[in-house]
Amino acid sequence: MPSQVRGRLSLFDRFADLVGGITSRAAFFSFCVALVVLWGPSYLIFRSADTWQLVINTVTTIVTFLLVALLQNTQKRSDDAVQQKLNAIAKGLADTMYRVSVGEQQDLARDRKELLRAVGLEDRESS
Repeated sequence: MPSQVRGRLSLFDRFADLVGGITSRAAFFSFCVALVVLWGPSYLIFRSADTWQLVINTVTTIVTFLLVALLQNTQKRSDDAVQQKLNAIAKGLADTMYRVSVGEQQDLARDRKELLRAVGLEDRESS
């Protein structure tokens, strides 16, 4: 069962992974909360409610737009990897069922190890 997963990620994919890793941490959320808390009293600097609201609206819109694009890339690659693993499992099970039905059971142990390796599972006994 040859894998069709690419070994090298593009520069954009690596960047998306990095951003996804950073934004999924509690520290990033805390940073965002701190920005909003600091933005509140900034009304005294801008002296205009329109400018004050425009600053936070513009910043949050731009950041949200960029993060959605990056996180969508990461999620799609993750979904593709899961789908490829499910396809490998289905193919392995279909091959195994065929061999059992035909009576060729001697290759089952080899096929089991190949299937486990293809989907990234460890070969261990269940407890």
